[in-house]
Amino acid sequence: MPANKYALLRYRIIDKVISNKYKKYPSLEDLRLSCEEELFNSNHENVSASTIEKDMRAMRKEAGLGYYAPIAYSKEFKGYYYTEEGYSIDSMPLNDEDIEAIKFAATTLSQFQNIDLFKQFGSAIDKIIGRVSISDNLEDKEIENYVQFEDAPSAKGSEFLSHLLKAIKEREEITLNYKSFADESQKNRTVQPYLLKEYRQRWYVIGLDAQDQKIKTFGLDRIVTIEYTDKLFRINSEFDPDTYFKYSIGITNDNSKPQIIQLRFNLQQSNYIKSQPLHKSQTLKEIKNGIEAKLKLIVSPELIMQIQSFGPSVEVISPIELRKKIKENLKNTLSNY
Repeated sequence: MPANKYALLRYRIIDKVISNKYKKYPSLEDLRLSCEEELFNSNHENVSASTIEKDMRAMRKEAGLGYYAPIAYSKEFKGYYYTEEGYSIDSMPLNDEDIEAIKFAATTLSQFQNIDLFKQFGSAIDKIIGRVSISDNLEDKEIENYVQFEDAPSAKGSEFLSHLLKAIKEREEITLNYKSFADESQKNRTVQPYLLKEYRQRWYVIGLDAQDQKIKTFGLDRIVTIEYTDKLFRINSEFDPDTYFKYSIGITNDNSKPQIIQLRFNLQQSNYIKSQPLHKSQTLKEIKNGIEAKLKLIVSPELIMQIQSFGPSVEVISPIELRKKIKENLKNTLSNY
């Protein structure tokens, strides 16, 4: 890959770090480390401080880029910032080199689609490759006349992902200013973060709440601010990221025992269940006029919601408590009409 394409990727990273309103005035070393951590460099070369300095000079002055980024250095805070509030190169139109860099990245991603590590991102990679393949002009508005892409809402709180990941990797305790879902009140929570998890386009952090020493799940969309405490921690020996959600759908783990869930689907839904398993524990048996699915799961609100989303196409066979709960919910729903 030509050096200018690596530079274009570094410019995006530098812009993101300088624009971060939750960690203002990043130092030269902060920018260098961010580029080094985020770039996939097949030659495993380090990114030097002088390279970052050259990048920022290009972002400020190079006419071919057209950024004219208002980057300045604060002697008071010993870091970089934009003199123009709200500035970002993301608001600039793509030039030919930007488009070539995107195409290169899409081609590179396509080579890793079938590797286990990346299989969970397969649909996202397909979308990127599909968009690049449809037209050489990535800003062609006419494409919307004959191709409709899914308009997925952006996950609120995703701006905290890099900070939480840093705290998880470095085993650093953090303080969350966390907003209650019930009454919108805010409270500081000291948390030892263990794991980030995405579910239905929302992000969650799982960690130990220092107040009651219990492992809890916190939605990133409820986080107002994050502060590092500079206090290190040891991960709870009872927590295993590979098994914590083994028997869960969604983000619920209340330490209850998993149960065998039996669901009966009609013929209309059978092919869907075959092609899109509800959970990796799923086993299927053909029956008259449909299919029967067995799963080993914790009974959770997310599981109940997913079952109810199939409407009359599904019947809960067991456990009996779950069958009764679904029946009760259906009665309550009917009473609204």
